Amino acid sequence: MIKVGVTGAIGSGKTTVCRIWEQLGAAIYFADDEAKKLMVTDEKIRASLTQTFGPDTYTSDGSLNKPHLIREAFEKGRVAELNAIVHPAVAAGFVTFCRKSEKQGVSVVVKEAALLLNNGRPKNLDIIVIVESDRNERLKRVVNRDSVDDSKFNDRDEKQPDFERLHHLADEILLNNGTLEELEEKSSKLFKKIHSFNLQNRSSFPR
Repeated sequence: MIKVGVTGAIGSGKTTVCRIWEQLGAAIYFADDEAKKLMVTDEKIRASLTQTFGPDTYTSDGSLNKPHLIREAFEKGRVAELNAIVHPAVAAGFVTFCRKSEKQGVSVVVKEAALLLNNGRPKNLDIIVIVESDRNERLKRVVNRDSVDDSKFNDRDEKQPDFERLHHLADEILLNNGTLEELEEKSSKLFKKIHSFNLQNRSSFPR
């Protein structure tokens, strides 16, 4: 089984690429979604977040108080504290996910995460793919998808890594400036390349 990491800026199309691969037989671990779920369902994480960011971290009905957490973690420069609580559980979840997938006979497992390369290239992944799009293309997609204005996009985009500076950590840069059909074709071609690499059991990914 080969493990692939997929990342990219907001609106780049990384989730769409993963969905296409899922249809082709890959097992996808959406790390950011898993983090959001764990913050609600994992009692240890809930307790740590409450202790770190205060009793207003959760509302009276038990749901995550996102505006409060954004103020405390992001606006006050305490994101590292948030990541230290949540990321280990997400990483452990990926290990479990890989084991289950391998038992089910899955040959390609994909971890999709916006912050995948924040601490360098993960040693537990065989291939790294960055999905990249021009900023104007990403802006249009996010505005249409999330019904937000340009300023909201700019705020979110500025908090993300500069992926152009991370190219050296990737095995493949998948450009997504065209139509959905073009992305499907590119994604399918790349998936075949990844699958062939897995079957051949080669020591390095052919660029």
